[in-house]
Amino acid sequence: MSGGAAGAPKPLPSSGPKSLREMPHPLATSSSEEMGPALTPSPDLLLPRSIADKDLSLPNGTPVDTSSPASSSSLLNRLQLDDDLDGETRDLFVTVDDPKKHVCTMETYITYRVTTKTTRAEFDLPEYSVRRRYQDFDWLRNKLEESQPTHLIPPLPEKFVVKGVVDRFSEEFVETRRKALDKFLKRITDHPVLSFNEHFNVFLTAKDLNAYKRQGMALLSKMGESVKYVTGGYKLRSRPLEFAAIGEYLDTFSLKLGTIDRIAQRIIKEQLEYLVELREYGPVYSTWGGLEVELSEPLEGVSACVGNCCTALEELSEDMTEDFLPVLREYILYSESMKNVLKKRDQVQAEYEAKLEAVALKKEDRPKVPTDVEKCQDRVECFNADLKADMERWQNNKRQDFRQLLMGMADKNIQYYEKCLTAWESIIPLLQDKPETK
Repeated sequence: MSGGAAGAPKPLPSSGPKSLREMPHPLATSSSEEMGPALTPSPDLLLPRSIADKDLSLPNGTPVDTSSPASSSSLLNRLQLDDDLDGETRDLFVTVDDPKKHVCTMETYITYRVTTKTTRAEFDLPEYSVRRRYQDFDWLRNKLEESQPTHLIPPLPEKFVVKGVVDRFSEEFVETRRKALDKFLKRITDHPVLSFNEHFNVFLTAKDLNAYKRQGMALLSKMGESVKYVTGGYKLRSRPLEFAAIGEYLDTFSLKLGTIDRIAQRIIKEQLEYLVELREYGPVYSTWGGLEVELSEPLEGVSACVGNCCTALEELSEDMTEDFLPVLREYILYSESMKNVLKKRDQVQAEYEAKLEAVALKKEDRPKVPTDVEKCQDRVECFNADLKADMERWQNNKRQDFRQLLMGMADKNIQYYEKCLTAWESIIPLLQDKPETK
């Protein structure tokens, strides 16, 4: 995907419409031994051969090998192209900055400037600048969940005040939220399907988003509607092994991150309490030096040393609060989003199994499978392909984010201890015995 190219990238080569069973998964390997267990609901609920060989289409009538941005083949194409993206090949840039406080009669709120630069054909202009508040970001996320139910939607920062922050209009809190909202939009921008969503386009370009909201445009895809209205009356027999493994991993991952988050918050709290003590501790040496003329210089040195250690610890605590904790919380919320997509996938598979079993119980030798059963199969296949692709993308992002996070944490701790070491080493000459002058 080059910077000058407009619109969606070209689809992968296709030899014509194929059965869903004949299509390899976008992330599957060429070796049959490495592909793992099949994604069929259960061995006793397979479609008859005549139906399995039939050219199937997605619920909206689009052939399976479509070049639409939402198709799995296009998703693979973009995944491959996006692996080596750099500043020269991207065609969509979005940033969130310039927070402003608005005081009205009924409410007080913060808006953020959302700037977009693009070469994509679906945008009328190459650059846009609009102002959005938190509830607009929340509206966008809800619309993405409705219209792209098979995909993992990035999480938003928590709506309510983060623990430890009292004033949601404070400069620190607003900046932390701005960074999180910027990350949210960048996640969507980098996604090969979500970035082409019409609601995302409107969010980036509409001057009056409220007017668009009031119109109540029904832009839900048929896929979205079908998943939205799936009832909970179907019980899944068993989740396929690979998706069961994903669910178990997410449970363990969120538990571990939650534990780290709680301990990190306790550490920060203890550091802040220690800072209070240090700020009282240092000046005592200075006042003492006023009473001891001969010890005045080394005592002042100790006081200054403690002050430097205070500054270093304060910087370390701020880094943990502003850089470390937000990443943990984002990925805790990310795991919950992935769990929700897994639940939707399970509902669709359960519905498919129930309907397919009902057809199998019919007395006819070659029962005709209703269209709604075929559509259920389509939805299961779409969920499987999209969920696996998004999980792969999420894992790649996670590895990069946590590698960067841990490297940053190590660097900040090294800087902290180096500053403290330098401060204490600086007073050693003042404490050493000086030769008496004759």
